[in-house]
Amino acid sequence: MNNEPITKSQAIKSLDANSEFSIRLDVITWHTTPITDAEIANEISRLQGIYDSQEYARARATAYSALNQFEMQFDDQQNNTTTWVDAINDIKARFPK
Repeated sequence: MNNEPITKSQAIKSLDANSEFSIRLDVITWHTTPITDAEIANEISRLQGIYDSQEYARARATAYSALNQFEMQFDDQQNNTTTWVDAINDIKARFPK
């Protein structure tokens, strides 16, 4: 699983898109009303859960984009084959929801 960590900045902006702050050496300097560390940590966990739950979708999208789907569909129609459907089913099997 590709677990890209959600950053404090992403969590803060998710909680308050208008917040103004800077982060240096993991210390937040607030220029607007501060958000608590607990709220930020909870939001990081929430956002990370959402990101992680969509790993299959990112993996499928990468695999789908590697296919030349229009050509596969055309060839299947011309040759009475199921190459495209087989390829899609294989991707869905490899990356289940």
